[in-house]
Amino acid sequence: MKNNTEELKKFRKLAKLGGGEKRIEAQHKKGKMTARERLDILLDPGSFTEVDALVVHRSSMFGLDQQKVHGDGVVTGHGRIDGRTVFVFAQDFTVLGGSLAEGHGKKICKIMDLAMKVGAPVIGLNDSGGARVQEGVVSLGAYADIFLRNTLASGVVPQISAIMGPCAGGAVYSPAITDFTLMVEGTSNMFVTGPKVVKTVTHEDISSEDLGGALTHATKSGVAHFTHPNEAHCILTIRKLLSYMPQNNREDPPRQAPPQQPMTDDSLNSIIPPEALKPYDIKEVIRRVVDTDTFLEVHSNFAENIVVGFANFAGRPVGIVANQPAVLAGVLDINSSRKGARFVRFCDAFNIPIVTFVDVPGFLPGTEQEWNGIITNGAKLLYAYCEATVPKITVITRKAYGGAYDVMSSKHIRGDLNFAWPTSEIAVMGAQGAVEIIFSKEIQAASDPDSAKKKFVDEYTDLFANPFEAASFGYIDEVIDPSETRARVISGLELLENKVDTNPRKKHGNIPL
Repeated sequence: MKNNTEELKKFRKLAKLGGGEKRIEAQHKKGKMTARERLDILLDPGSFTEVDALVVHRSSMFGLDQQKVHGDGVVTGHGRIDGRTVFVFAQDFTVLGGSLAEGHGKKICKIMDLAMKVGAPVIGLNDSGGARVQEGVVSLGAYADIFLRNTLASGVVPQISAIMGPCAGGAVYSPAITDFTLMVEGTSNMFVTGPKVVKTVTHEDISSEDLGGALTHATKSGVAHFTHPNEAHCILTIRKLLSYMPQNNREDPPRQAPPQQPMTDDSLNSIIPPEALKPYDIKEVIRRVVDTDTFLEVHSNFAENIVVGFANFAGRPVGIVANQPAVLAGVLDINSSRKGARFVRFCDAFNIPIVTFVDVPGFLPGTEQEWNGIITNGAKLLYAYCEATVPKITVITRKAYGGAYDVMSSKHIRGDLNFAWPTSEIAVMGAQGAVEIIFSKEIQAASDPDSAKKKFVDEYTDLFANPFEAASFGYIDEVIDPSETRARVISGLELLENKVDTNPRKKHGNIPL
């Protein structure tokens, strides 16, 4: 268990837990907690009301009649986080391995049904050995009952899953349907089939950690949105995450008091390197324009060529999507498109405005990308932006080339306010590639091909490697000084506060899955 006391203190402060600091520090050092200890940290002190504490299973098969424990392996109820109602369930591994069966499943379903009626988030703390084999098909039915409710609640109330221990087999599909999944390094894992089955079927010899541990799902599969060095850190992140979300899809996100923070930052005027191919960190741009210390990155270790996360502008929560030129030059590929699309759709479902920072040279070329479906996966991000009706503000910082320009919340797909920095380049492709296509004959016929090519590149750059051509067509609302970005985004959010946009009436669209 890693010691991360400074980070823990930071999260304690953000979570506003007040007098519970000694308790949290003790649990932080302890390692793996019980279900009730986890809820004690998650919820405001004294706010938890337990539901169905006396439920026991009804099975007498395989000696279960001698193992009846009140609660049946899961603690369920409701409480408050920062004064706001939430519904919770925490599986108790000390009771029959936290295995899920009829009574256990009905308790979770009751909580989810209540959450839908009340309009409040659902938080699940998963720590279970899986289906209770002794109860047979009843256990499978209980899982399906939960999956149905996860699906019906999707887009209606926020759903957050924390994996605190094992989560295997059918159990993994409930967290997968929810909005965010958090995992604890070294103690939690998720997989459809475990290492023994994998070895039997594919002859691969792999550990539980390598197959489905927190770092594996954070970096390779993208299943985990957050990973944490310990349980306390994980639980406090849930509290922080909820501070950006409304209670349900009919409400707006909660606002915080605006900080005393300058509206301009002159350092942004020099953050873009003069060399077109030199990278910079888009996270630095984000941190300098949002409210101080409010940026919470999501999926930070997966598809790092795109950055997504939550932040505040003058106390207003927003979702941020940004190309990352420091990784793969910020290109869009399969994983980054999926990552961005899911995040955009979450923000749109829960009335969270989207601020997009664009520096994208296009889509990643290659047989691996094409054969694995970059077309349909890239279309996911395009679809998500087109479908979104929340306020959408776009800032182009440097490159916006080809179809990727269209995809990244352009004016053409209902971007509301589209700004560009003077360093931005909006074109079908970069000057070098464009010149080789347009002027190939002229370059070959020239007595000095290199000089001719340079001349054409300079001409193309003057025409297109700037935001003014796009602005002349109204595709860019305004070319702004980078230092003014924070002020312009804040004024834009105020302008769009009462925005109304609709989609055609339909049962649902057919997103390219």
